[in-house]
Amino acid sequence: MYTELNVWLDHFEYHAAHRSVMPETLREDLTGYERRLIAASLARFQLAERLESGALLRVALRHEAKQRAAPLARIVQLLIAEEQQHVELLGAFMEQHGLAPKRSDWLDRSYRRLRRLAGFELHLSVLITTELIAKVYLRALEAATGSRQLQTLCRMLVADELAHIGFESEVLRELKARRATLTRVGLEFLHRAFFTAAAVEAWLSHRAVLRSAGYRFVTFLRACSAQYAFYLEPPPLLSQRRAHVCG
Repeated sequence: MYTELNVWLDHFEYHAAHRSVMPETLREDLTGYERRLIAASLARFQLAERLESGALLRVALRHEAKQRAAPLARIVQLLIAEEQQHVELLGAFMEQHGLAPKRSDWLDRSYRRLRRLAGFELHLSVLITTELIAKVYLRALEAATGSRQLQTLCRMLVADELAHIGFESEVLRELKARRATLTRVGLEFLHRAFFTAAAVEAWLSHRAVLRSAGYRFVTFLRACSAQYAFYLEPPPLLSQRRAHVCG
């Protein structure tokens, strides 16, 4: 199980030694209109990027011990550090341009409680949900602004998110392949329902930015759904091959 863990460890260790830095720019790079457009949305997104790092690492350590899946916990630790850097980069951009951060609200607290109560598989399911939707949002934010600094920052974050999603989806697929068919189908249905609800919430929180990038409610949900299908619903033949290898 988890035959590619050493490959992922190499990837995350390399990135830990070569952290991205905030691209420099003039304050005037962000116009007054763009500041009004993105201020609340970016603050909300930065808040959502914060992980319950202690809870995630604890469940990863337990899962690693149970499955004898070293170096899973080390990879998760490095992933957490990369996510924390995202929060710092977003915070630095917001501070530079006078954008106020957002304090925790009921929705953020609900996500954190869910993560603290979750086991490893559920924790990863919640995490990959936020990152798949974040990938769509960051591309929209890049399109909605003329700020070269913000566009570069969005590209940097998406590049990191792609690796996170690749790792998390691979682990989740292997976990699901070991479950009985009915259990797997039931869990996939619940995850898809949760994902859809999270995408609706993201639209409500970020619709001004998303509309500015050309999205409507339906097209945004469709874009998010396409991300989910690509990473978590592989073609049947590939699924069968993975199940055979894992079994």
